[in-house]
Amino acid sequence: MSCFIIGAGSFYGLPVPIQPTDTVIAADGGWEICRQEHITPTLLVADFDSLGAPPDFDHILRLPVVKDDTDMIRAVKEGFARGETEFHLLGGMGGRRTDHTVANMQTLAYIARRGGKGWLYGSGERFTAICDGGEVAFPARGSGILSVFCMGADAEGVTIQGTQYPLEDAALTADFPLGVSNHFIGSAVRVAVRRGCLLIGICDKE
Repeated sequence: MSCFIIGAGSFYGLPVPIQPTDTVIAADGGWEICRQEHITPTLLVADFDSLGAPPDFDHILRLPVVKDDTDMIRAVKEGFARGETEFHLLGGMGGRRTDHTVANMQTLAYIARRGGKGWLYGSGERFTAICDGGEVAFPARGSGILSVFCMGADAEGVTIQGTQYPLEDAALTADFPLGVSNHFIGSAVRVAVRRGCLLIGICDKE
């Protein structure tokens, strides 16, 4: 089972088909994307600053406008509460609000620190996060860009294997982009971190 969360940003299509057992949560303006794509969400989570007014729908979690949570991270919390551990965040990049893109990247770290796996999708690119002993593997491919960024305190014990520029037990900091623009070279790739949190991006374009 997976949890698909659809926000109000730019929508680039479904990365994988939605299965009947999956949870689909529309985050505020993501409701309009669901309508356009003929997707019926399991739940609508919104403070209605984007939609304006609640639609005629039976499963709405109405949020206050003044709150600490973004609609997206509140939707993630709902997914965890339903037992979900794999999250696909759609409509969470692009659009008019770069600050929401950054917030959604931080949401990936929130997911990772709680034992889940999250993916945030853009146009020909996707991001995930790993934290504190986490690792992620990617199958061999002959082209594409892999970028690895430190999120928060210094990341220690960073290992990147199978790329043009490997690292072994290295440190990455949040104030220097050492891990940007690495290259796939036809080998399987592994990224791991002993302590700290990493944001990992894959771009299909060279």
